[in-house]
This record gives sequence, structure tokens and C-alpha cells, in this order.
Amino acid sequence: MLYQKAITMSQVKKLHELQEIDLDIEQRQERMAGVKGQLGKDDELISARVELDKARKHLAELEHRQRTMEWDIDDLGGKITHEEKKLYEGSVKNPRELMSLQQETELLKEQRKQLEEQLLNQMLEVDTTQQNVAQQGTALEEMERDWKENQEKLTQEQTNLEAELATLKQKREALIQQIDSASLKVYEELRQARQGLAVAKVVQGRCQGCRISLPMSDQQRARTGHKLARCSNCGRILYMD
Repeated sequence: MLYQKAITMSQVKKLHELQEIDLDIEQRQERMAGVKGQLGKDDELISARVELDKARKHLAELEHRQRTMEWDIDDLGGKITHEEKKLYEGSVKNPRELMSLQQETELLKEQRKQLEEQLLNQMLEVDTTQQNVAQQGTALEEMERDWKENQEKLTQEQTNLEAELATLKQKREALIQQIDSASLKVYEELRQARQGLAVAKVVQGRCQGCRISLPMSDQQRARTGHKLARCSNCGRILYMD
């Protein structure tokens, strides 16, 4: 009978060890899925690149507008010079024509003044936008550098997880060879039904699976080990150190 007890207790212990391995495998598989989901993912980078491209296009439009204003101011300056030359060189003698020429010159000067004020505001906007574009460019470079470093870490973590999973699966295969088929079947069925926790330790008379105080009969069955003892509340296999 002691031999039978030792065999049963050994089976329960092995089932508990198997569960620890299975939980480790599940944990690493979950992490592996997370790593694979992050590998190659560059949504934030793409968004940052799109925003920087928009900012650069906007800056180009502002700079083009500024150059156009500068050309218009230069053009007005040329017209003013031409009109003033006619006004002061004495080629126009008629008083009415002189007055009209002077008014035209003043109008051109007023237009140039307004355009120069607009140009000043435009230059300020261009300067601000240039700074923003430069900052966005620097931020993007940092993002790309951090992304690359993170991808390298994720790749290394994936390699480590693959090695750990291979080792755990080898241990699992070796262990299940030592467990009888009937006990293994019960274990696998309970794993499916109890979210991966088929074996529960008994601590201070409580099943650690459902946290319920065990009847003395359940504790006795777990202690004697004539067969796989099951919690009368949750049905898990009971394991006592």
C-alpha cells in the first residue's frame, strides 16, 4: 500500500510540475504574441512623417508667398522710381498732369507700405514655421532612433523567448512520459475547464484553486494518495507537499 501511495503521490507531484511548465509556456507564448505584434509596427512614425511632410509643404507655401510679396514690392519700387523721375525731371509741364502723376506716385507708395507691413508679418510666420519644422524634424529623428533600438530589443527578446519555449516544451515532453495516461487525461480536461489550473495545492486545509476550506474527507484523500484526490467544490486535483 505504501508503494501504491508513493506512486500516486509521485503522479500528483509530476502533474503539479507539469502545470508549472504549462503556465510558463502560456506566459511566454502570450509575451511572444505581444512581441510579434510590436515588431515592424511603426504607426506613430508614419503619422509623425506625414505631419512633418505637411508642415514642410506649408512652409514652402509660406516662403513662396513671401518671395511673391518681395517681388511685388520690388516691382512697385521700380514703378515709383519711374513715376518720380517723370515728376522731377521736368518732362511733364501740365499742372493737371503733374497733380495726377503725384497722386499716382503717392498711391504706389501707400500700396508698397501696406505690402511691406504684410511682408513683415509673413516673414514672422515663416520664421515661426521654420522653427516648428526644425523641431518636428529633430523629434522625428529621435523617434526613429528609439524605434530602431526598440525593434532590436524586441528581436532579441523574440529570440530568447523562442529558446525558452523550446526548452520548456522539451521538459514537458519528457515529463508527460512519466505520467500515466489516465491521470494525464484528467489533467488536460481540467486545464480546459479551469483556465489552465488543473492542480491546486492544499494550504492550511484550503484548496488554493477555489479558496474554499476542504472537508476532512478531501484532505484525507489528498494526504493518503490512494488515487487522484479532487476538490469536492471545484473539482481540481489536490496536491500536498
